[in-house]
Amino acid sequence: MTGAEGTEPRREGAAAPSGVRTGPLVAGERVTLTDQKGRRHSVLLRAGGVFHTTHGGVAHDDLIGRPEGSVARSVGGHLFLAFRPVLNEFAVSMPRGAAVIYPKDAAAILMQADIFPGARVLEAGVGSGALTLSLLRAVGSAGTVYSYERREDFARVAAKNVETFFGGPHPAWRLRVGDLVETIGPEPVDRVILDMLRPWDCVAAVAEVLIPGGFLCVYVATTTQMGRVMDQIRTHEGFTEPWAREYEVREWHAEGLAIRPAHTATGHTGYLVFARRLAPGVTAPLRRRRPAPGAYGPDYTGPRPGWVRALPPERDDE
Repeated sequence: MTGAEGTEPRREGAAAPSGVRTGPLVAGERVTLTDQKGRRHSVLLRAGGVFHTTHGGVAHDDLIGRPEGSVARSVGGHLFLAFRPVLNEFAVSMPRGAAVIYPKDAAAILMQADIFPGARVLEAGVGSGALTLSLLRAVGSAGTVYSYERREDFARVAAKNVETFFGGPHPAWRLRVGDLVETIGPEPVDRVILDMLRPWDCVAAVAEVLIPGGFLCVYVATTTQMGRVMDQIRTHEGFTEPWAREYEVREWHAEGLAIRPAHTATGHTGYLVFARRLAPGVTAPLRRRRPAPGAYGPDYTGPRPGWVRALPPERDDE
């Protein structure tokens, strides 16, 4: 059968490159119940189960076998709208062993680093696997995501989250536990995503496997980390001039003549640094613009790009 109404639900436990389920809700899968105030509740459906609320219980059997978008009524008469959780909802509500890259930043990474179906992506610093889910969906079964995580406990959490979302092991995922510099594989990759405490220590290692024209993306939490990794990329001289961005999200309320920004917004979560790999043997052209006064003065202790070392000493009257 074809079409939305006739699509059979995916067998529980079967792997799917998208992680999307269709068809009637079934026992053993997770749904999101939204109450009349917009509050969301994650519920694992089971035959005979009950979701208890302050307004009475909601019987799981009232949802099992029904399509998404159905409404369940609690014993106290309150209504709950039921949908399967989509990727961005799952990423922020799944179990965590470490902080996650939020959907607004994951979306920017997919677009700015140009993650495409069939891509070979190296990801270091898996954490809880939030970005991994987006990468796996983007590359599909024809691509490969090589994920490196130093901590075994984080790797276990990430693996469970990936299998929960996709319904089983994803055919494109290769999870490796260990330090990236020490355990990096020889496979050439099209894209590199680093989310770790000291990403500048890994720039030279990933440059060896990143193909010419490939994108390097680094996610950092502080401006000092951002500056350090950008100068390390410049010092390597095998990448284009890096650029950094920060993304914020603000929701809006629109009802009749009452149109205003929402009371809450998703502000700073991290900074994204991007650069592209140059061809073999090619070094980054010298910049024609001098750095800001004092940028690489005596108080600066980080890496110094070659074009900075070639500049004459700054004078006090400049």
